[in-house]
Amino acid sequence: MTTFDSTKRSLPELLKDITNGKIQLPDFQRGWVWDDEHVKSLLVSIARSFPVGAVMLMETGGEVQFQVRPVEGISANNVTDNPEQLILDGQQRLTSLTQAIALTTPVDTRTSKGKDILRHYYFDIAMALEGDDRLDEAVKAVDKDRQIRSNFGRDVELDLSTRELECQQLHFPCDKILDDSQWLQDLFQYNPEGMEQFLKFKQKIIGAFVAYQIPIIELKKETSKEAVCLVFEKVNTGGVQLSVFELMTASYAAEGYNLRDDWFGSDIRNVASRQARLAKQELLKGVESTDFLQAITLLHTRQRKYQDIADGKQGKQVRPVSAKRASVLELPLAAYQKWADDVEAGFFEASKFLAGECFFSRKELPYGTQIVPLAATMTLLGERWREPKVHQKLARWFWSGVLGELYGGAVETRIAVDLEELMDWFEDNSATPRTVTDASFDPERLESLRSRLSAAYKGINVLILREGASDFFWKGRIQQLDTQEVALDIHHIFPRAWCEANSIPPKVYDSIINKTPISYKANRMIGGDAPSTYLAKLQSHEQVQLENDEMDVILNGHFIPTEQLRTDDFPGFFEARKRLLMGLIEKAIGKKALSESA
Repeated sequence: MTTFDSTKRSLPELLKDITNGKIQLPDFQRGWVWDDEHVKSLLVSIARSFPVGAVMLMETGGEVQFQVRPVEGISANNVTDNPEQLILDGQQRLTSLTQAIALTTPVDTRTSKGKDILRHYYFDIAMALEGDDRLDEAVKAVDKDRQIRSNFGRDVELDLSTRELECQQLHFPCDKILDDSQWLQDLFQYNPEGMEQFLKFKQKIIGAFVAYQIPIIELKKETSKEAVCLVFEKVNTGGVQLSVFELMTASYAAEGYNLRDDWFGSDIRNVASRQARLAKQELLKGVESTDFLQAITLLHTRQRKYQDIADGKQGKQVRPVSAKRASVLELPLAAYQKWADDVEAGFFEASKFLAGECFFSRKELPYGTQIVPLAATMTLLGERWREPKVHQKLARWFWSGVLGELYGGAVETRIAVDLEELMDWFEDNSATPRTVTDASFDPERLESLRSRLSAAYKGINVLILREGASDFFWKGRIQQLDTQEVALDIHHIFPRAWCEANSIPPKVYDSIINKTPISYKANRMIGGDAPSTYLAKLQSHEQVQLENDEMDVILNGHFIPTEQLRTDDFPGFFEARKRLLMGLIEKAIGKKALSESA
């Protein structure tokens, strides 16, 4: 039996059904409109009667029952809760056209660089009549006050803020395309000389919009849940691929559960946002819906594996623990509902663990991906992670992943293996996880660590801070000053200017070996002087007044060799600090990494 029809519908008829709510969106669909350039291009395409692609709609009232919402820009209070059709594909085009043509409010769009902006769209009538090749220039985008400004907003280049100004300058608002009668009367009042040009414009441009036919593929209400979900996965080849979260939302919605509401919350249905609850913790602000689904999938597939074993299955009959995309897409709704609250609590415990390791902001975390197995592990451990032996193993695993740089790239397999092996290791000291055994750190890696965005760089910086590194100038530990919003940064220990004057190449002086976190104030005082000079200046400052041994305590807190620093011995400093940092790294990963000869 055919489950779809192909037809055409006029643009005005389609937009009317959208504005009155006969056509709406499944609630899990992305809420957006195209960027400004795409919107203008779309208007030009219709003005020239070019095809803009088919739209896919689905009849409501069948087996698949989605929660719904109106297209962006239309108030839910003004539409019915029982639409006749839902938009499955073509949302961006229809939303853009609805906001630009069918609504008088400004279009909520963005620039090509992603900055949110509000725009009204106009046709410059005279330019539009010069020929199709001028239509791109004829479409004008003005701000929410219906003006175009330049010189940082000081100069007004085009002012269409009143109907009189529109008529006098013969700029026709796109939000009057579907009903130009009042604008025509106003034109007759304010600029009757422009009537002839407008009538030509009405016939050519407005006529193209009114007569425009959009191809429609309509899925019948008899379409199965599986077919609808497959459609969602396939129809986005021309746009942005649907995420795992959106596909899961589609699947769960067909069972009457709104995953979008659970994650993002809903004011309409008075549902609190799980994402917002997590984001109240600084370290969890970057947790994505996919991270959350992966953690639940890990726990579900682990439980499934043990059930398979209990049922007597062997070999390939035992389904593995997994966090891969295919496994997430197979996650049953019942499993999500069973684990969701526990996993949320697991993420909160993970943030407590990370805070204990001296991570205080999301930007400090070396790998966002490592929080997934950590949260899943915490879900299973509960309060046990605080037990000294368990905590020691957990910390060693974490730092092995960071300093071994094992959580970059595709990590789905490692995530699953780590959860299994960590839980085994907590019970059996000999069952060391592969992430711990695989972790290694070549001392030469320190010389090549220059980017503060790299995982190992971030990790080493935090290791130094958690040992209690204090500022060179201000009283207090660096991390305390950071929470007090004192200006901090990672600066050269031997200043750049001094290094260049002494023919030390950037690849050497820019490495992490020659850097440490200090305050902006201290760095300004250091300037480009030799260490022996700037230390004397710092120590003798009237607001500091430190003896050598007191300053040495601060330097030691940064793992800086004081003797070589005070004698401006860069080669000796470089090798000595390299050894000190390697000792810190070896302590964190629980194994020797530095060769005996070194």
